[in-house]
Amino acid sequence: MVDKGHGRIETRRIRVRTRLPLRLDKKWPEIKAICRIERIRETKDRCSREVIYAITSAPPETFDAAALLKASRDHWAIENCEFHVRDVTFREDASRIRTGDAPEVMALLRSSVLGLIRRTGRKPTEARPAYAARPKAAIKLLMGS
Repeated sequence: MVDKGHGRIETRRIRVRTRLPLRLDKKWPEIKAICRIERIRETKDRCSREVIYAITSAPPETFDAAALLKASRDHWAIENCEFHVRDVTFREDASRIRTGDAPEVMALLRSSVLGLIRRTGRKPTEARPAYAARPKAAIKLLMGS
């Protein structure tokens, strides 16, 4: 699959293996296939290549290689739209909150705040410091007024 956009050409290839090594089959009996995905990104002055491996529990009769490649791409779209934005806006990866339910609760709070910010039409990285400097505006946003 080849995509052009954002000043680059991205080529993705996938190889799917449904005959699994015994060690994987015993450790994870629900695995149905292993995928090797190669991504090549070309810009005017640079070329990079990345190989990743993925596993799936989808039965082979319900997917083909193209569908798995699309599923992988869709997964990264979620990563880029949600998790990356939370990290850039709130430095989530640097958070020291790591025990109990607190990490999940904080992720939900951050996602909720991002949703509120997006409804205003502002960019999260600009809105966070603006609301930090104007707490009354932040409270109004939370209260829906």
